[in-house]
Amino acid sequence: QVQLVESGGGSVQDGGSLRLTCTASVATGNRYCMAWFRQTPGNERAFVAYIRTDAATTYADSVKGRFTISQDNAKNTLYLQMNSLKTDDTAMYYCAAHPWYCSGSARVYSYWGKGTQVTVSS
Repeated sequence: QVQLVESGGGSVQDGGSLRLTCTASVATGNRYCMAWFRQTPGNERAFVAYIRTDAATTYADSVKGRFTISQDNAKNTLYLQMNSLKTDDTAMYYCAAHPWYCSGSARVYSYWGKGTQVTVSS
């Protein structure tokens, strides 16, 4: 089993930055697509970004140019650097993993963390 734990959320002003971290329990490297999703109360989980096993990245249009997804395989760690934050970025952020293949659909992913809250104030 894969266990994922998010951290790094908090409250920032519009235009500020945060870096989210997701740590995995097992020292397994590049065999998973790793992704970030976000969710607000009463809404479905929405795609943010993913990084493939070959390190190629894909972003939702709403975060393109502002967010950067990366990973450190030696530390079993996934990151989401968030710059130029907007109030619409306020959400619970989740990391997710699926063997080999990536998707922008939350239903595809096999493993999930419990989430970390990001709040952006105007």
